[in-house]
Amino acid sequence: MLQQSLTAEQRLYLEEMARRGLRFPSPPTPATSRPRSPIPFCPHFPHPRQIEFLRLGCLEAMFGGQAGGGKSDALLMAALQYVREPNYVAILFRRNIKQMTRPKAILDRAHSWLRGTDAVWREQTRTYTFPSGARLVFAHLENEADKFDHQGPEYDFVGFDELTQFTETQYTYLFSRVRRLEGSQIIPRVRSATNPGGVGHEWVKKRFIDPDHESRRIFLPSTLADNPSIDRPSYLASMEELDPVTRAQLLHGDWNIRPEGNMFRRAWFRFCESDEVPQTGQVVRAWDLAATEEADNPDPDYTAGGRMRRTTDNRYFIEDCRWFRRDPGGVEGELRQAAAEDGEIDIHLEQEPGASGKAVIRHYVVNVLHGRRVFGHRSTGDKAERAKPVSAQAAVGNITLVRAPWNSAFLDWLVAFPQKGVHDDVVDWMSLAFMALQTRRDWIAV
Repeated sequence: MLQQSLTAEQRLYLEEMARRGLRFPSPPTPATSRPRSPIPFCPHFPHPRQIEFLRLGCLEAMFGGQAGGGKSDALLMAALQYVREPNYVAILFRRNIKQMTRPKAILDRAHSWLRGTDAVWREQTRTYTFPSGARLVFAHLENEADKFDHQGPEYDFVGFDELTQFTETQYTYLFSRVRRLEGSQIIPRVRSATNPGGVGHEWVKKRFIDPDHESRRIFLPSTLADNPSIDRPSYLASMEELDPVTRAQLLHGDWNIRPEGNMFRRAWFRFCESDEVPQTGQVVRAWDLAATEEADNPDPDYTAGGRMRRTTDNRYFIEDCRWFRRDPGGVEGELRQAAAEDGEIDIHLEQEPGASGKAVIRHYVVNVLHGRRVFGHRSTGDKAERAKPVSAQAAVGNITLVRAPWNSAFLDWLVAFPQKGVHDDVVDWMSLAFMALQTRRDWIAV
């Protein structure tokens, strides 16, 4: 009965895992034709495409491409694959805590599989501990520096859910935490699942979709047809409500189509190394401070800022860009850190309307950036109108970016502006910095 109910791929998986010495639950009773899953604690048997993903023996692989292809299930199965082995440690990342804890997100899915079993959940550390001593940890990397929270731990498995939401440096740093104990049957793995789109689209595409010929990493595409568990007609109907670009990305797994606004193009920007920037003219740091609290919005604004130079021959260089979501104390700390790195340059802050906006600027001048030249600017008019002057300079190739890890995501946001639903915080600080550099006349070499 068991053999009759398994596909060829499923039988191969069972045989391969048995050769590795892994332990599985008992086969089904003769009264049922439905086999129990060989993945510990998984309530259903992996679909054939998911089995291909689970059988991969390489260090690095990505699953997905189309929405509805069973990618989150596959990633959670991969993390659970070895939890019957002592000392096994797996970690699964989402970009922020809101994404991780939403209903039907990967943590909610794990709870539905594991609650009521002999796996023990600890809310404080977001960790499931299994009878073998194995652990499955859930974490987020909302800010770039959060990756350093994992300097000490070592993992057998590192997984990223919705990889295009992460930066490339967050992803590559976690490779330093993957290890294999001597004599272990556990294959060290870095696995991810994602659809096209998101701030990390370009680097993920370059790494997995358009890799060089010597790449050992694997991309395993998954389509709606690969997931027999989903109600395809209703899912396809819901896809029809999306804009054409998003629908092509999610429904067809199209990595080449990209949402673009009408104000910036990637090809307009030049690049240089940091030591190639002319040390003339005037430099400013500008910030767009997030005004939306996370409690009010599941996808709140970022605090975004950057350093821009206007040379004496009227060329523009963007020397630094950073963005983050933090509580007020964390934002203040980031601004102090940037000011310490910049030295004695003017700092310009976007000022929200009304008395509260004035109070925020005063707080930064008096308490946070005391001793610095700080200027508040009231945000008036349409954001797209404010961006037109800097857009015009970019269009004629007069803006150069210093090569850095932030370049790709920065350009992703620029080319998507001013579409609905796209964060405009990066564009806002750039518009503010450009405006500030037009109003100063005492150009001094720095």
